[in-house]
Amino acid sequence: MDRRPVLYIVIPCYNEEEVLPVTAPVFRQKIRTLAEAGKISPESRVLLVDDGSKDKTWSIISALAQADPVFRGLRLSRNRGHQNALLAGLMEATSLCDITISIDCDGQDDPDAMGRMVEAYLDGAEVVYGVRSRRDTDTFFKRTTAEGFYKVMKWMGAEVVFNHADYRLVSAKVLKEFAGFREVNIFLRGMVPLVGFKSTCVYYERRERIAGESHYPLKKMLALAFDGITSLSIKPIRMITTLGAMISGVAFLLIVYALVSYFTGNAVSGWASTLIATCFLGGIQLVCLGVIGEYIGKIYLETKARPRYVISERTTVHQDPQDPVPD
Repeated sequence: MDRRPVLYIVIPCYNEEEVLPVTAPVFRQKIRTLAEAGKISPESRVLLVDDGSKDKTWSIISALAQADPVFRGLRLSRNRGHQNALLAGLMEATSLCDITISIDCDGQDDPDAMGRMVEAYLDGAEVVYGVRSRRDTDTFFKRTTAEGFYKVMKWMGAEVVFNHADYRLVSAKVLKEFAGFREVNIFLRGMVPLVGFKSTCVYYERRERIAGESHYPLKKMLALAFDGITSLSIKPIRMITTLGAMISGVAFLLIVYALVSYFTGNAVSGWASTLIATCFLGGIQLVCLGVIGEYIGKIYLETKARPRYVISERTTVHQDPQDPVPD
């Protein structure tokens, strides 16, 4: 009986017609190399998840799956975002494999780190985080904002691994437990640590994107950061409460000062102080209402219990036997 673990490399794809033909053979070769080294089973696969792409991504995935059984594909009915596409692939692979490794298809994450991840799993780790050893390829702005994001997340009380994105090994055992997390607002890099189990880190150097353009501009990065904070922490609400208490204390002192000034005949009417106080308090109230509204909006979406993704097509039937990887 083959005791080697079956590995599924799960790769979310969105409008990747330029880069996928370049990186797909790299992932195919990585499966072959690990299998020949005896680290994984020859029944291991590459699972490509099309997140409602508008270009020829699905056609490329279908062609890859037809030409080589090592490739399998899922197609979501519409664009649901990177996190949901990745989750769809992980949940699909849970019953088919022993371990999964999630990675983006842009070629920036070093595939050679997969071997060390599998070794860490064989040594007993159920979760292995791929962590960037440095950020030399990033601009100063991106490096500063990214590192600041991880620090803010830690400060907010979220369990995140510094400089870790979504390049990780997760065992089927962990994924089966993770399936019980039913929230719609997901942030996988902060949710996986919540499941527990033994974990470790593998460090690697990130490269430049091989082709095409990044699908994570500043707007999407900020949205992901805010989703991560609101899905993992209620500290912003507590900060509002603290801020409200502080402002109330200052307001009480001002009321006392105003009353003393009035009764001692030192009251001076002035529009400047009134305008400043009004604008300051009005701005604080709007910010606080915005944060509270964001949480209420998340609650609203959660209560609907809508599916996080809908799979419209598969290149293979889920119950099909796994064909061995051809030599």
